[in-house]
Amino acid sequence: MKTSMIALAFAGLLATGSAFAAQSAPPTQTGQTNIQVAGQWVPPYGQAVAPKTRAQVYQELVHAEQDGQLAYLNSTLYSHG
Repeated sequence: MKTSMIALAFAGLLATGSAFAAQSAPPTQTGQTNIQVAGQWVPPYGQAVAPKTRAQVYQELVHAEQDGQLAYLNSTLYSHG
């Protein structure tokens, strides 16, 4: 009984090992190719987003403080109470 269980486990190991070792064929490239850098956020619908400078980010922070948006977020979203 134990020998048949060991043989069955070994056969299963060989079957799954060969399946994981198989390599898929590289995809064929037709027409236009879209290459993206790994880990980079892509905006919806492919719209380009210009990077912001430190000055622009600081101005957004000042504006959020002045119009009360920052205080609202701190009291609702970020409050742990």
